[in-house]
Amino acid sequence: MATTCAQAIKRWEAKSEGTPAAEATEMNLCNQSIAKLDSKALGTLKKCEKLSLSTNMIDKMIALPGMKELKILSLGRNNLKKIEKLEDVSGTLEQLWLSYNQIASLDGLSCLENLTTLYLSNNALSSLAELEKLKANKKLRDVLFIGNPFYAEVGSKEEARIQILKRLPNLKKIDGEFVKPSEIEAAQAPSET
Repeated sequence: MATTCAQAIKRWEAKSEGTPAAEATEMNLCNQSIAKLDSKALGTLKKCEKLSLSTNMIDKMIALPGMKELKILSLGRNNLKKIEKLEDVSGTLEQLWLSYNQIASLDGLSCLENLTTLYLSNNALSSLAELEKLKANKKLRDVLFIGNPFYAEVGSKEEARIQILKRLPNLKKIDGEFVKPSEIEAAQAPSET
């Protein structure tokens, strides 16, 4: 049976020994069988900086009005197909964790002006061209893309890292490993015709 966000928040409050959800800076609502997000219930989390909603059954992102402090949003291991409605947290969100979903497009991220970390491993990104959409995210430094179909397009993990760097030259970390000077050099080298 599905759990509502309001029910999950009440459970969290019951376990938190009297801390009201509205005062919490971290909210862990993972593995609660939540099927739908609820703006009204989540909007009460005024001081929340890290919201963890991984391992649920969520199939759609919603607007998050009222979450003016949100820095980390974790929605991995759900049923998301699309990134959307992040405008309300565009000025504060620094990390977005979306691994193990069914996301095929990087639309919906350009509004995140402070995004430094994007985890999107094991999704449905089939083309390296999707990475071009991340050029607007000037502060992006750490990405996780392994397990997406576009890796088959390039042949090897090493070549994938170089291709990612060609499109996003400011990255410091790809797939959990720091970028090496030799990779930066290879990404900056002129393409052979």
